[in-house]
Amino acid sequence: MGIRRIGRHLIEHRWRLRRIFPPAALARIEQAIEAGEATHSGQVRFVVEGALDGAPLFRNQPARERALDVFSQLRVWDTAHNNGVLIYLLLADRDFEIVADRGIDASVGRDGWEKICQQMEASFRAGDFESGVIKGIEAVSRELATHFPKLGGGPNELPDAPVVM
Repeated sequence: MGIRRIGRHLIEHRWRLRRIFPPAALARIEQAIEAGEATHSGQVRFVVEGALDGAPLFRNQPARERALDVFSQLRVWDTAHNNGVLIYLLLADRDFEIVADRGIDASVGRDGWEKICQQMEASFRAGDFESGVIKGIEAVSRELATHFPKLGGGPNELPDAPVVM
């Protein structure tokens, strides 16, 4: 556990998150999720965390491990067709992860997720976080529509609203 990381998480807490993702941006992200889910039977969740608090920070939990915890806490894995996808952004570490349930992960594979990450990363580097997230949601939705097209009006198993932690 590095003192620089702890400092970054303690100093760069929620203020940056609210500046980068104001309510209007979160509403547009929710609309992108709704629009994507109209084309497939999968479930997409977006979570943004300004900084880690308490135990995860002092355990030096990496973004990937934290994303897996959030994936489990939000029950993204608990979908009828095992096709839930979480896009997780940890601002203090300037890191993000895509975690996919086994049904969709088997179809897309590591290379497919990496391509989506590269598209998102280009927007993030330019400081356009909202656009990067929406591009990621659209790309994930295209993959889900290819492998799990919408057949009828099935239920929306998970909320579409972004989660701010």
